[in-house]
Amino acid sequence: MVPADSRLPAHASTPARASSLTPATPAPAAQLTPAQLTPAQLTPAQLTPAQAPPRALSFDRAAAQYAAARPGYPPALFDAVEELAHRPLCGARTIDVGAGTGISTRLLHERGALVTAVEPGAGMAQELHRSHPALPVVRGDGNRLPLATASADLITYAQSWHWTDRTLATAEALRVLRPGGALALWWNVSDHSVPWIDEQDTRLRRFFGAGDSAHGSPVRSHDLPPGLDFTHRRLPWTRRVPLDTHLANLGSHSAFLVLGAEPAQRFLAEERARLAELFPDGTVEESYAVDLSVAIAPGAPPLPTP
Repeated sequence: MVPADSRLPAHASTPARASSLTPATPAPAAQLTPAQLTPAQLTPAQLTPAQAPPRALSFDRAAAQYAAARPGYPPALFDAVEELAHRPLCGARTIDVGAGTGISTRLLHERGALVTAVEPGAGMAQELHRSHPALPVVRGDGNRLPLATASADLITYAQSWHWTDRTLATAEALRVLRPGGALALWWNVSDHSVPWIDEQDTRLRRFFGAGDSAHGSPVRSHDLPPGLDFTHRRLPWTRRVPLDTHLANLGSHSAFLVLGAEPAQRFLAEERARLAELFPDGTVEESYAVDLSVAIAPGAPPLPTP
């Protein structure tokens, strides 16, 4: 599956020098081969990686929608992070990497963590600051953390580790963590044991092709950091939201954002009609399982003897 979420910055490229010649009138797109089309004329299936709109930038233009519609995380997640990190969140110097609009940042803060958000996207960082002006946010990404060595008790990645270069990001996490600090990675994954969610996932994959979806993937597909001993937990939970919020949640995934408005709106309109029959009161119960993985950085001091 091509990951549904991306927040790593794309490398800038040097624009080609404009020609002084007057361009010829282009032929209609229908008369050209894919090799002759501009990226704007290509269908999603015809785009090459170089031509496709970078998913890294897609969230910035939908930051408010992302903040309003995306699910949060259950209290049990943060209980498990505390247990597996061998320390309370209260007072923990915490770095929330790929923080997006601050969904996990806010919840960590509410548990007492001294949290700093790291976010590469300008639009996402602006939405985080607008919604949570008291929370510090710095621009950066997991491959190049703009933080001092041995400065953190806990580094978290909520829905974002799979967009790092795991070799670079692992080295950076171990540099920034103090000895005995914890690296916690988690993902909300739609629960496909629920029939209507499994049926929706089938429709999404058929629509996008190439195994793409907007439901998340189990942790085993996310290429965890090498050389660390992870402990895993799976934490089921649900939320009840208006149908509009459910559809906005789907539409906030980058698979839709890079597709273009017309095909995305068409799919979501068809999905609205299906779900309106299934949920006639207009309230959708979304079922998730949080896939959590926590590892302790090497060099931990020995635990006190009872």
